[in-house]
Amino acid sequence: MSILLSEQKQNGKKTIADVTGPKAARLLEMGLLPGTTVEVIRSAPLGFPIEIKVRGYLLTLRKEEAECIEIE
Repeated sequence: MSILLSEQKQNGKKTIADVTGPKAARLLEMGLLPGTTVEVIRSAPLGFPIEIKVRGYLLTLRKEEAECIEIE
């Protein structure tokens, strides 16, 4: 069962299931491809932005970007 990255409450490693929506092309260019493991590092006190580790680098995502990423 997959959920959106924006709904991920706890830190931990997850696998990207799909990237969709208006920001998908930009996210795919940043290396957020299906099958890639991402780790949620931390989030702001109100939930966004969130910082993730993907392919050895840290990336900060806005809420609308995180809503385009489905994780398992």
